[in-house]
Amino acid sequence: MKFSVCIDALFRHENLSLEEQLKRVKESGYEAFEFWSWWDKDLHQIKELKQQLGLHIACFCTKFESLTDALRRPSYLQGLKDSIEAAQALGCSMLITQAGSLLPGVPRHELLESLVTGLKEADRLLEHSGITLVLEPLNTRVDHPGYALDSSLEALQVLDEVGSSRIKVLFDAYHQQVMGEDIISIIRTHHDRIGAYHIADAPGRHEIGSGEMDIYKLLEAIQKTGYDRYVGLEYFPLHDAAEGLSRFYRTFGSFERL
Repeated sequence: MKFSVCIDALFRHENLSLEEQLKRVKESGYEAFEFWSWWDKDLHQIKELKQQLGLHIACFCTKFESLTDALRRPSYLQGLKDSIEAAQALGCSMLITQAGSLLPGVPRHELLESLVTGLKEADRLLEHSGITLVLEPLNTRVDHPGYALDSSLEALQVLDEVGSSRIKVLFDAYHQQVMGEDIISIIRTHHDRIGAYHIADAPGRHEIGSGEMDIYKLLEAIQKTGYDRYVGLEYFPLHDAAEGLSRFYRTFGSFERL
């Protein structure tokens, strides 16, 4: 099993430089990291540090523009173009996109139509880029009220309409468990259209072991699909982040239950 550490989540309350964060990732046993925003970071420094430390970048986010708002689509597409260029410069082959928010007075079918249209246009930018775009559903019960896409099954329906092999779903087990989904069944049935995974325990979105999630069963289900990319650790630590990362790696870094 290969794991990636989301530094923007794990170290968000620690007063650490980027170099210190990445050293902690490496010292804890991991070979990859990811983050949310790239536009507020020094890309040259990231590139140098990842090379010095022998780390890989699993993924990061496109600029936060709405796909559900047709009026914001040009800004979204320009942001995606900029994000593709940043990913190529950093040697990263995956970008995360959010769908956007609900809009007052706009019927749901129109929001989804805008999402589909925007992703079809995004696909043209991705065509020769070598980049995979993953669409992320988020839970609306706890963390993201007002977000337009909280169902992984609805996200898969959107992908059916888009019809691109370059756009997949980011399946965040925490968000989907909060939404009450049968996450193991969905992974087994739809793994071919899942481009990446994120995990955190639920409830709470903290370290694995702090909640009710059966991490062994979850990782076993992912592994049995043949998934060979990174599973992202995206949680908010209750305790020392580096200590928690080291403990998780000792337990699951060589996970194998086939």
